[in-house]
Amino acid sequence: MEYKQGTVKIHTTNYQDAFIAVADDCPAEKGEIPPVKGEKKSVASLAFELVSKNPYRFTSDDVLFQVYAERQELTADELETARQLFFSKGQPCFRASPLTKRYGWGVHSDAAGRIALYGRETPEYEAFLCSGRVKVVKAMKSKR
Repeated sequence: MEYKQGTVKIHTTNYQDAFIAVADDCPAEKGEIPPVKGEKKSVASLAFELVSKNPYRFTSDDVLFQVYAERQELTADELETARQLFFSKGQPCFRASPLTKRYGWGVHSDAAGRIALYGRETPEYEAFLCSGRVKVVKAMKSKR
């Protein structure tokens, strides 16, 4: 999706009233916390930490940019310009996230586009798949 802000096209990764189910080839039988290796946290571990501690507080765009900003060590003064530049080109959404492809997490987006994680072993995960109240999309497979 995209929209215009001034003369710059702004792309978004946000979904509304949708559920991203784990990929068909996801090896995790249940939601797993991504491991932290070394000094710098991975994209998966940063996103997991942010969303799991703040369910339905942030949109997908918020999470993806915050992870990017942290990994790039951006200052507060750089954030606004960096966010516009970041979303001036399309970014992969949570369908391409390691959380949905490798670690067994489904991502629910509410009517406002705010997200929360649900392990594939949970009753809530199953309820999203079967309810018919939200659009269900699958995460992308790791292998073709």
